[in-house]
Amino acid sequence: MSAFVLAMKEYGMEQSDIGHDSRTLISIFLIVLLTILDALFTLDLVRKGATELNPVMAFYLNYSPVAFFGVKYLLTSASIFLILANKNVYLFNTRIQAKSLCVLFAVFLTLTVQWEIYLIITS
Repeated sequence: MSAFVLAMKEYGMEQSDIGHDSRTLISIFLIVLLTILDALFTLDLVRKGATELNPVMAFYLNYSPVAFFGVKYLLTSASIFLILANKNVYLFNTRIQAKSLCVLFAVFLTLTVQWEIYLIITS
């Protein structure tokens, strides 16, 4: 049992009290992990001559790799926070809840990282 679960039990909380289902939590973990991989792979590809196409991230990449990594992580974390803060909001008057975006973002990031791996292998 994890320390987090033990601490929750100590305070009389159930796992459902955190308010997020396991699919959402796994998606968040994957988003953070894939964002870190994306940043590392991007730095490697740029070092090998590639160009960062995102103008905001290109600005920070030109400033320094540490700034690039920090801003990438900060923007990802802020996005996750906004989605989770509005997790039960329905998007554009549909039946799709905001928390579903976590799964969608995890899928897109997985595809991005796979593409970067392909580029690294073939370069």
